[in-house]
Amino acid sequence: MNKLLVQGREIALDKEGYLRNLEDWSPAVAEQLAGAEKIELTEAHWEVIRLLQAFYKEFELSPAMRPLVKYIGQHLGAEKGKSIYLMQLFPPSPAKVASKIAGLPKPTNCL
Repeated sequence: MNKLLVQGREIALDKEGYLRNLEDWSPAVAEQLAGAEKIELTEAHWEVIRLLQAFYKEFELSPAMRPLVKYIGQHLGAEKGKSIYLMQLFPPSPAKVASKIAGLPKPTNCL
């Protein structure tokens, strides 16, 4: 899967399915990327996606799991700032899968 067709536009992906151009991201692109991961996006997913994008704008990198959990906890509270919560939303690797759906690069220290 090296490209997506979204609303008549071809969206280039790298070999792992991440966007080649971050500017190509849109909610429709996110829906398709999530579908490829067999994830149906709910409001809980969207709030994590929005926070991931805010993290990227602030720090110019995609967070690994620990910083992601901490950031979510700071913004959404202790109940959601847990790796088990993120695992339920974005299995099997929340930092990688959520970053991909959010249109961000793969976190550098994720295999």
